[in-house]
Amino acid sequence: MRASAWRGGFGRLWSAAVLSSLGDALRTAALPLLAATLTDRPLLIAAVTACGYLPWIVFGLLGGAVADRVDQRRAMWTVDAVRGVLVAAFALAVALGHASIGLLIALAFALTTLQTLFDNASTALLPALVGPTELGGANARLMTGQRIAGGLLGAPAVPLLLAAGAAAPFAADAVTFLLAATLIASLRTAPPERAPRPAGSTLRREIAEGLRALIRDRALRGLCAATALCNIGMGALIATLVLLVTGWLDAGNTGYALAMTAYTVGSLGGGFAGGAVVARVGRVRAVLLAGVAQIAALLVMGLVRHQAALFLALAVFGFMGMVWNVNTTTLMQQRTPAELLGRVSSAFRTLGVAGAPLGALLGGVVATAWGLNTPVLLAAAFFVLSVLALIPVPRADVLVVDPHDDSTTAHVAR
Repeated sequence: MRASAWRGGFGRLWSAAVLSSLGDALRTAALPLLAATLTDRPLLIAAVTACGYLPWIVFGLLGGAVADRVDQRRAMWTVDAVRGVLVAAFALAVALGHASIGLLIALAFALTTLQTLFDNASTALLPALVGPTELGGANARLMTGQRIAGGLLGAPAVPLLLAAGAAAPFAADAVTFLLAATLIASLRTAPPERAPRPAGSTLRREIAEGLRALIRDRALRGLCAATALCNIGMGALIATLVLLVTGWLDAGNTGYALAMTAYTVGSLGGGFAGGAVVARVGRVRAVLLAGVAQIAALLVMGLVRHQAALFLALAVFGFMGMVWNVNTTTLMQQRTPAELLGRVSSAFRTLGVAGAPLGALLGGVVATAWGLNTPVLLAAAFFVLSVLALIPVPRADVLVVDPHDDSTTAHVAR
């Protein structure tokens, strides 16, 4: 990536995203721990996590439509400022002993509702900060930075913060939100130029317009269907991975921690080196290759009863998962008109989030009926369907560049 693009605003957006991911990891790890001290009812504790999904299903498409109407930079820093104030107030309530399970549920729901606008606005803003041929590298840097902050720094820091008090992780999360808001507010990007909305235009009609744009584009339609199927499989995998590691493999808590570390390390490798895959085969084929490699990794996880095989398979799965995420996001940004990007982005996210709880439920059912390794095989089956959904996707007429996105030589993705 050119130094001018980094100095021109992407560096501040990257820093804000990484700070927010760090805070999210602190809060996400601390909320269930706090919930367990407030109630011993599993359903109420699970409700805190469920409220992290529900707003995407209810408000995801609306958030995309709003993101296409407003100044995305202003929307993002305003949302982060509001989230910072909410979490700071919650931290104060915890410190004063006024926390309750109802308050936790309300906080989780409110933060995720605001996130539906923030994430869609962020996806739509990025192409205004970097050139078209730099989008792949920019997405890779964003996702890699977020994975480092969330996977390697955030969760391990929670026990240290909790030693200072139950409110400390939430206070730190509030600070990250407010710092991120300051960074985004400092961006010097002009408000997007948009054609006047037709008379009588409503959010409902604008959402429908975005969905039609997604459905009409054969490549985007295939990518969206593939992503939705993948996320059903991911839901089954994530919900039952702890049972696979500690039960089927009898690896204990240490084995589970090592498994998650292997996945995180693989993801980081995909962020740093995935560009080489794109340079060789193009974006569409990189997504297809990633899906096939993840199927093989899932089959190893579910059929080979050995810890080393699991760790290696999870590392490959994480690597190729990052290649998938970076390139599906980049293709969506490159193929979607700027004025529709928020709405198309929200359709991708909403379908993905809707599939995850369904997959989690299916994973629990098959684990109970047929054994602790069967949810991984179920996930592999959904990934097979996902790859089949990609096969009709035509050659994407978009540009890809070398692994570092620094070259002026462009190639057509195949």
